[in-house]
Amino acid sequence: MGKHFHSELRNRPDLAVIAELVDPGHRVLDLGCGDGSFLKMLKHERGAKVLGMEIDQDLIAECIANGVPVVQSDLDAELDFAEDNSFDLVILSQTIQQMRRPDQLMRKIVRVGKLAAVSFINFGYFSCRMQLMLTGAMPRTKEIPYQWYNTPNIHLGTIKDFRRLCRHLGIKVIQEIPIGHSFPLLTRHWPNLFAVGCVFLLEKE
Repeated sequence: MGKHFHSELRNRPDLAVIAELVDPGHRVLDLGCGDGSFLKMLKHERGAKVLGMEIDQDLIAECIANGVPVVQSDLDAELDFAEDNSFDLVILSQTIQQMRRPDQLMRKIVRVGKLAAVSFINFGYFSCRMQLMLTGAMPRTKEIPYQWYNTPNIHLGTIKDFRRLCRHLGIKVIQEIPIGHSFPLLTRHWPNLFAVGCVFLLEKE
């Protein structure tokens, strides 16, 4: 990867992990793609064929300016524009906790994608547990910087919760890549406690 690619992803280790899953020629769909900068990098640095999905008109305009094709749609709506297995990889990065029905969205992404990469904020991280236990108030972290009353995150869960959801939906977890700021050995062995987040590589069973 180029230096620009590395600098853009310095604060998003989950996206750096996902980028390594993309091979040249892969058809990639990014749900909630924002301004399209990540897809632009996948296109130029990884040789992917990209498509974004976004609802915000200002961000859609930025996608177009970045040369990224984009579909305007709500993630809670059906992915009617995509046929079954029409993408090699569907990306959902730190977004699932903001959806009204994460379970329904999970079914959609493994339908349209041969593989899905979901990055997930882990509410079971030890710092969250300690803040809740010691202060009796909803925790705030780098990954969850909001107050309880203005957060877009309506379905916070743990890595263990996400695994259970996948089993319930009949979705196969091919790989788990836990992400931690420190304690790499502990993060690898006890991700539900020491990982701030995790990237799951999934497919439909």
